[in-house]
Amino acid sequence: MAVNNGRYAPMRRYGHITGWGKAVPDRVVTNSELAQIVDTSDEWISSRTGIRQRYVAVDPRETSATLGTRAARAALESADFPANRVDLIICTTSSPEHIFPSTGSIIQDALGATRAGAFDVSAACSGFVYGLSLAQGMISSGQADAVLVIGTETLSRIIDWSDRTTCVLFGDGSGAVLMQASTVPGGVLSTALGSDGSGGDLLTVPAGGSKQPATLDTVAAGQHFIKMDGRAVFRFATRVMADATREVLEKANMSIDDIDLVIPHQANERIIRSSMKALGLPDEKVFINLQNYGNTSTASIPIALCEAIEQKRLKPNDNVVMVGFGAGLTWAATAVKWAVPGLKDVPVWRAGQRTATYGLAQVRSRFLKFSRRVEGSLLTEEGDGWNEVVADRIEGWRKTRKD
Repeated sequence: MAVNNGRYAPMRRYGHITGWGKAVPDRVVTNSELAQIVDTSDEWISSRTGIRQRYVAVDPRETSATLGTRAARAALESADFPANRVDLIICTTSSPEHIFPSTGSIIQDALGATRAGAFDVSAACSGFVYGLSLAQGMISSGQADAVLVIGTETLSRIIDWSDRTTCVLFGDGSGAVLMQASTVPGGVLSTALGSDGSGGDLLTVPAGGSKQPATLDTVAAGQHFIKMDGRAVFRFATRVMADATREVLEKANMSIDDIDLVIPHQANERIIRSSMKALGLPDEKVFINLQNYGNTSTASIPIALCEAIEQKRLKPNDNVVMVGFGAGLTWAATAVKWAVPGLKDVPVWRAGQRTATYGLAQVRSRFLKFSRRVEGSLLTEEGDGWNEVVADRIEGWRKTRKD
């Protein structure tokens, strides 16, 4: 407790990133491979976007939830933090497992994070930074001590592979971070969020929602695929990336010269170069890895963050800005004082213990599903007291397992 005018006041709480992880599918699709199915070439793609390859989830069992679970497990492992102590899971995605339930809830179940709330954020490519802002708010207000923020996408499932203007851009993947509360100054210093819904039609999946439910006509017309006005999005992005960076620095009482590294949304190399040039930032202060991943939407910033850490581009006390833009139209930026020195040396036995807990989480999930079916069948006959007794015992066992 701090003393303020003779009174004790709660210590300020800061949200620090203490764990990070990423996951991508096994299949790599190069520009040359795409040139075999659409009218394009490696030179055309790389010169206009900077992209040379991307990862694609070809296995139908690989989804936004499975990739998100893998990234979240990696983040928890790097922080040496158990899933059952996570308070909240924020999943950001534009390619969710279902309209509902949330992909975050599916990941929560797979992790065995029994005390965590979970929900999805839909802010397209800006979503991960939106998620960090929400996590910081929950931590600073004292409502959560440990929050997982996950950006995960399988955009290949909503891409028209005959449209060369979009199919060359996007890839699949997931990145996650663990944010923890601390009284040590640092972590997320400021955030800036924005939206301009008048540009919603510039980057959209037209059908599948309440306005255009799925019909034979919407499927035949390809209205469930990504549609984009590339030139309009380009103009918007080059302006808003620089503006959002300036805004978040002003909120943090920092200047451009205080930045050690910018991790931008990995959409297009020309957009990144143009917006960073407007800020006067040299290339060595900008992290770019889209040549290997393509545009993974909300997963791009956390994947890039993981690689920046792996390449030792971040060190304690560095000031890093993460900034993105996307459909909505939306934009978001955050300024972070980096505090974590690097990966922890986690004992082998503890890693094995954590793997075992994930196996138990699967067993628990299957039992709960089975118990609901049993409970449902027992309660079909109204007025049977024995059925109610059994159902009460099942519910009691379920609460005991959760505790």
